[in-house]
Amino acid sequence: MKRPKYVRCYTDHQGKERIYYRKSGQPQVALRGPVFSEVFWIDYRAAHGGHKPKAKTAATSTAKGTFDELIACYYKSSAFTTLAQSTRATYRGQIERFREAHGNKPVAALQAKHIDAILGALAETSTAQAHKLRKRLSTLMRLAVKWEYVSANPMLNAERVKHKTRGYETWQEQDIAAFREHWAEGTAQRLAFELLLYTGLRRSDVVRLCRTHIQGDFIVITTKKSREVVELNIPIHPEFRTLLGSIRHDHDHLIITEYGEPRSAKGFTGWISEAAKTAGLPPHRSPHGLRKAACRRLAEAGCSALEIMSITGHNNIKEIETYCAEVNKKRLAQAAFTRLASARVQRPDDANWLTKQGLSQNV
Repeated sequence: MKRPKYVRCYTDHQGKERIYYRKSGQPQVALRGPVFSEVFWIDYRAAHGGHKPKAKTAATSTAKGTFDELIACYYKSSAFTTLAQSTRATYRGQIERFREAHGNKPVAALQAKHIDAILGALAETSTAQAHKLRKRLSTLMRLAVKWEYVSANPMLNAERVKHKTRGYETWQEQDIAAFREHWAEGTAQRLAFELLLYTGLRRSDVVRLCRTHIQGDFIVITTKKSREVVELNIPIHPEFRTLLGSIRHDHDHLIITEYGEPRSAKGFTGWISEAAKTAGLPPHRSPHGLRKAACRRLAEAGCSALEIMSITGHNNIKEIETYCAEVNKKRLAQAAFTRLASARVQRPDDANWLTKQGLSQNV
């Protein structure tokens, strides 16, 4: 997350984080940390207003009933701590931007019209960010009612943000063929691509795959999303077995960088997207799109939603039922067209044709 304006941070020779507010024409002011904590915002607002931050005392602690206090309580609650670390970082970034502007304001004073104004101003530049902030505020205000900051939730009367998400685009068969044609077997890009396609794993799990996960005829791995642990036993397809046997490096991790180090999940996404672009694929081809392609292929092979979930580790059957429904719809359409094509084509004025259809010649 981007640091607030005029804030400079560094780690000194003793390993201690130093945080300063430094605005042109004003003396440098030391702030308490860590960055984005309650005391940081107290000091930051004081420095931003031209005042010297006070030493930490009971009087300078987070004001009761403010968003500063509510957000601090949220960060300590199970509603936040049970989220995956990456999700927590994303949510914190969205919340802290709101907190910077409104943290010292009383929660009880928030009304629907204020929410509409805040989200409306943000939507002028980004409906996506406004949509996300509304979700975070909905959580905060739901907890505010529960924790008795307010008696009624103003989010219930606030306007919804109109925002259309693109979503992750599923790789099509022509995309898969084009990628394979460009990236030959033995390349790191091809290995990563096949691992995604044959396992259907999330990027965060794929980059963790090690040789120790290959156990007999299965890939055995414990996946984790939002702290929900799921053990998967993914059968190794014969073609996948050949691919695993062709790995040239001797590192324990299956996917590594050119420097022989494991890849991070975030860096992995950009690397795969760039490889897809180099192969001439359309934009927006990502690792998650390959996970969706794996689900689509399993559904097309006739697998049930539960069978697909046992491979991919999805915890929401509705997501998988979407793939199955699309495949079934396609099959029904093909079956209907096949029946139509095989039917005897006759002229509508043919008496026999009309009789077969149960229609009168006078129709």
